[in-house]
Amino acid sequence: MARILIAAIGSYGDVAPLTGIGVRLRQAGHQVTIAAFDRFSSLITASGLHFRGVAEPDTPAQDADVNVTKGLAEFLAPRGMRSLGAAIISAVQDVTTDILLLSPFSELAGHPLAEAKGIPSIGIRLQPCSATSQFPPATLGAWSAGGAGNRLASRAGAWLVDRLYGGVVAGFRRELDLPKVSASKSRKNRTESKWTVLHGFSTYVVPRPLDWRPGLEVAGYWWPETAPQWRPAPELTDFLAAGDPPVYFGFGSTMTSAADAARLTELVRGAVHQAGVRGIVQTGWAGINADDDDILSVDELPHSWLFPRMAAVVHHCGAGTTAAGLRAGVPTVAVPGLGDQPFWAARLRNLGLSTDTIPQRALTTERLSEAIRAATTDQELKDRVRRAANVVGAEDGAAYTVAAIDRLLG
Repeated sequence: MARILIAAIGSYGDVAPLTGIGVRLRQAGHQVTIAAFDRFSSLITASGLHFRGVAEPDTPAQDADVNVTKGLAEFLAPRGMRSLGAAIISAVQDVTTDILLLSPFSELAGHPLAEAKGIPSIGIRLQPCSATSQFPPATLGAWSAGGAGNRLASRAGAWLVDRLYGGVVAGFRRELDLPKVSASKSRKNRTESKWTVLHGFSTYVVPRPLDWRPGLEVAGYWWPETAPQWRPAPELTDFLAAGDPPVYFGFGSTMTSAADAARLTELVRGAVHQAGVRGIVQTGWAGINADDDDILSVDELPHSWLFPRMAAVVHHCGAGTTAAGLRAGVPTVAVPGLGDQPFWAARLRNLGLSTDTIPQRALTTERLSEAIRAATTDQELKDRVRRAANVVGAEDGAAYTVAAIDRLLG
């Protein structure tokens, strides 16, 4: 039995898939602890896993009245990452563990922490961000600069990260009594040692780039664990039973201002009525609420249960929601916002698994209602999505991950 610590830092969509990994590792005989923000305590403990709370940085990103771009910039600034890394180290420094699994936001502090503990680590990522000629880092969107340009974009991004956070990493190393090593040298050491990074997406959606270095592996999707005691609310089951399968609307943890939330609410309500469908709206970060006779608003609940009961899913194309839609075999209406969302939207469109992409900034009632009608009536689209679901559903990303960790531990 190994003691495994998963540093799962981020939004619900970043954390939930890692509960699936944790449960499979526990079933394989390992002791698993997940370190995450305190608000995810019940999500993790309900899955039967140990939890370590990480204090969430106090930034405007948590304020629904703050512009999303400004809030995210504050979170990603050196001060925000310094605060986050210090919270991670404080939360888990005394945890006895044999291996550390690092989500992207935990890597700045996690690499020196693993070194100080004298244990191996593995990267666990939901997006492909390592250098390849096939596309730039997924977090930069859906554009392409050609083979050489894409690799240059990745290298430039890595250089910028090392420059931006070099002082932050140096501070962590001092705190952990480690010798001075620059952020760029640490990155080079990881590359030369073929440091393992496991990616939680399907090769059906993103084939492993042929020019990736050894150690960069695609495991397959990691499915969130559903707590055994979870049951749908009676108002939800009553709504589903009262008519045709509805259309799902969700914008994940997108940090929408209160004004934008009001606009989205009216837009969704108008699109549902124009398209002549029923809707289920997941309230999300900003508390979007569009309840009326044909629309039900819900809080967080398992997409694995909800999506197969939908006629289509309208969403921001976060990595986890994209995966859940594919698994359920229902068409997607992609309305991406920031970060990796345009990348996943483009993947779905290129595979013929969604309607035409509508960026959130260009979203209107008319465009959304037209896309909903297409998603719910195009039989060829529905058939393609069902075939994709058969492929994705047959994969077992958690089993791949457990085997990779067992190999590393010997």
